[in-house]
Amino acid sequence: MIQAIAFYLFATIVLASAALTITARNPVHAVLWLILAFFNAAGLMVLVGAEFIAMLLVIVYVGAVAVLFLFVVMMLNVDFAELRSGFARYLPLGLVLAIVLAAEIVFYAFVRSAVAGPVELGRRVAVIKDNVPNIEAIGNLLYTRYLFVFEGAGFVLLVAMIGAIVLTHRERSGVRPQNVSRQIARRPQDAVRKTQPTVGQGVEL
Repeated sequence: MIQAIAFYLFATIVLASAALTITARNPVHAVLWLILAFFNAAGLMVLVGAEFIAMLLVIVYVGAVAVLFLFVVMMLNVDFAELRSGFARYLPLGLVLAIVLAAEIVFYAFVRSAVAGPVELGRRVAVIKDNVPNIEAIGNLLYTRYLFVFEGAGFVLLVAMIGAIVLTHRERSGVRPQNVSRQIARRPQDAVRKTQPTVGQGVEL
């Protein structure tokens, strides 16, 4: 009974916050509603026993992606009125994509209910014991069977990060760069000069 109440509560808040994310006029409010949707989606994942996905939603999506959106929206001077001007033009394409996604979800639900047991996609399905926690089972699979795929995904993300840094890097003229070796080799007697000025004379620079 408590699980059902929690499910309907989380699901209702997710749907309401998702709708408010789309319809909010203030982009900062839209990002805040999106963060609320992520938190409640994490609650739904905990109810179905997917603690790892719930942790990813909170750490990755709320802690990184949504906060990044919030900082970008608040720091950049984006003309959102101009962005919304093309909403009516792309509305038919958005409706087509929404219908396709809804059809895929319904088709998957139909196939899932018709097929008993896990669906094998040409490979052996990993058998997980009931007494093994969800996060431990995912970790064992990632670092044993899918180790090279996991490392390959990390390498792709590393290349993407380096590429983004290279593309956004700009050389500025008239800027004196820092010379670390010259700073380390500098002697105290070259940097400090002791003087004894008389009263009212001051210090010569």
